[in-house]
Amino acid sequence: MKGTRILASSPPRGHFEQVIVVGTPKPGVVMELADIAPVGNIYSYSVYGTKTASGGNYVTNDGDRKAIAILVEKDDINTIHSRSYVTGERGYIYWPTLGEWFNMLIQNQSGTADSFGITSELMVDDGTGKLLAADSNAEAHPFTCLETVSALTADAWALCRFNGCGGA
Repeated sequence: MKGTRILASSPPRGHFEQVIVVGTPKPGVVMELADIAPVGNIYSYSVYGTKTASGGNYVTNDGDRKAIAILVEKDDINTIHSRSYVTGERGYIYWPTLGEWFNMLIQNQSGTADSFGITSELMVDDGTGKLLAADSNAEAHPFTCLETVSALTADAWALCRFNGCGGA
């Protein structure tokens, strides 16, 4: 992890959006628009892949291609990156641009003690929005790990580069 913030690139080149959070995600996960009416033009977002697949509009597998919106910490109240949001809380997502760096939450896959090196390509996990090792069936590898992460035994943040929605 580089620094203490989710967005590790400076200056930001993407777009911040205020949202209403659905669920209890931590910053550093990928989010998607929830099917909930907006409140005062503020839309609700849940973690990537939690909606039922329907007509190709939603995620059905790990690594499916979809727009990337990253949940970031709440700067206006000086929260830390490891603080979980709660349902109904206002928060922020960030729409990244190609090449930006982020401290993304890497999923610990039980019993695997995954390790990642610089250049490891990562995909988004369906249902958690966390990153995991890309496999050959993934449509997209939107992130590349930029540090060595050894033998995960719990979810952890790691410095990653955004490669675009389709990946590297």
